[in-house]
Amino acid sequence: MSVTLQCDTDETGTKTIAIDNLVVAGWTARDRAAVDHHIAELAALGVPAPSRVPLFYRLSAQLLTQAQDVEFLGGEASGEIEPLIIDDGEALWLGLGSDHTDRKLESVSVAFSKQACAKPVARQLWRFDDLRDRLDDLVLTSWIRDADDAEWQLYQQGTLAAIRPLAELMATSPFAQGERLAPGTAMMCGTFGARGGVRPASQFRMEMHDPERDRRITHSYRAKALPVIA
Repeated sequence: MSVTLQCDTDETGTKTIAIDNLVVAGWTARDRAAVDHHIAELAALGVPAPSRVPLFYRLSAQLLTQAQDVEFLGGEASGEIEPLIIDDGEALWLGLGSDHTDRKLESVSVAFSKQACAKPVARQLWRFDDLRDRLDDLVLTSWIRDADDAEWQLYQQGTLAAIRPLAELMATSPFAQGERLAPGTAMMCGTFGARGGVRPASQFRMEMHDPERDRRITHSYRAKALPVIA
């Protein structure tokens, strides 16, 4: 089942894109020590180590959402900022998303924990080929807080230089198609360690900054915890 996203681009204004395939790349740090750090970070929460790195999780495309209010079962889920690649069949686009994940379920199965949560994504997209030669310079930052009047806390920050080259991830993904992805495919490409440890929050804000052109892709959302009824 596909999902339709309304996306904003500098070139075409609002663009409607149908997504048929969603894949999340995990354990994608370019530095093996950083991979081991993230594995240890999640092991503290009871999450088993991956069978190999990187690892690609195929999920339902219907998990993608541009909503600013999202509901999750229980209070153990948390977001993590990730670069997002979308191939609409005509062009390749770079965007921003949050691989929101149920951390309690993650200790049982990473794949099930990712499928259990919606994946909030920003509306803005940049043409991938315009950035291909300077992707490593892009800065990704996320913040969390638990109340409207609380200060935003820096949660994650890094550049794409810390993540495996996105072209390499595309080429090794289950939807690889030459130097592109299969039309109608969206792929999240990995994240950074959390400052202060992985933890839930009721509000998540994220940003991707292109320092050369001083432009930003941003998105924020509220995570409402639904009660778990036995």
